Amino acid sequence: MRVNRLWLTDFRSYASAELAPAPDGLTVVVGANGQGKTNLLEGLAYLASLSSFRGAPKEALVRHGAQQAVVRAEADRDGRSLLLEAEIALVGRDRTMVNRQPLKRARDLLGALRVSVFSPDDLDLVKGGPSSRRRYLDATLVAGHPRNDALLGELDRVLRQRNALLKQSGGRLTAEIESTLDVWDAKLTEAGSAVAAAREELVGWLEPEVAKAYDHVAHTAADVGVAYRRSWEGPLAEALAAGRSDDVRRGLSLVGPHRDDLELSIGGLPSRTHASQGEQRSLALALRLGAHGVITEAAGSPPVLLLDDVFSELDPERSAALLAHLPAGQAILTTAGAVPDGAHAALLVRVAGGQVLQ
Repeated sequence: MRVNRLWLTDFRSYASAELAPAPDGLTVVVGANGQGKTNLLEGLAYLASLSSFRGAPKEALVRHGAQQAVVRAEADRDGRSLLLEAEIALVGRDRTMVNRQPLKRARDLLGALRVSVFSPDDLDLVKGGPSSRRRYLDATLVAGHPRNDALLGELDRVLRQRNALLKQSGGRLTAEIESTLDVWDAKLTEAGSAVAAAREELVGWLEPEVAKAYDHVAHTAADVGVAYRRSWEGPLAEALAAGRSDDVRRGLSLVGPHRDDLELSIGGLPSRTHASQGEQRSLALALRLGAHGVITEAAGSPPVLLLDDVFSELDPERSAALLAHLPAGQAILTTAGAVPDGAHAALLVRVAGGQVLQ
């Protein structure tokens, strides 16, 4: 996977911007805070998933005063040239095209461009709640096999319909509500069991990759644990039946893969509560590196690696260790300071005054 050129029009802070990263190795983007370095990475990552890795709504992606933003990139994937284009509209429908051909569904874009994003917010994977870790697992599932997007979409659809029915019940399990719940429970059992099984299989691939990456980044061997924990025991259908009265009373689905967690530990102790800040940052990086390795194995080539100001959050030893063990392939790094020691840049780009100087 390689990106040859990126264009942004009315995207975030840019009226117009162009970036041609080095075809292999590390491109370093240097600039003061607030100049738009992250916006370049966000635009590129948007073409991979049609969403912001910063969690921003689409309205925030369109430059103030403009009606739409356009993100375009030329890329090579497995020897095939691709032109990817996304129009983000404040009013009306967004539009996405591959090689000038409009896509009927957003998911048809998945897999065309693969990226792995590292950002300072990744610490939330370790310190935050279960939802951020579930999103990490699901994003990795889709990046490795785009067909998983349909499976996750079906689970989301079933949960929305089931929760709407539970709220409609007003806390009363009438015969009509019960019979309709039977239908949605069967659908949730099928989709939920499939999602949980896919996540568990993924974690089996992730655990050794994460442990290896942690040893490299932390510069020390440690007993790193990565385990998937379901929110129920036994068959999901039985768990849903046993919890039905609670679901009706609360007006919410309390059992299923939407309540599961990825448990992380170092030395047998929960990393969220017992690890030091440095250990937590090393583990967050290891999770991203581990996913990058798993996706590379599944796809047959490495995603484009996007490193958003991660060295501002690392001590010199961990920064050097990360640079020494960067995966092969194309990578783009942003920094507000000097180019980190050990970063052998194939290309240096500066961002100043809202312009990309290349």
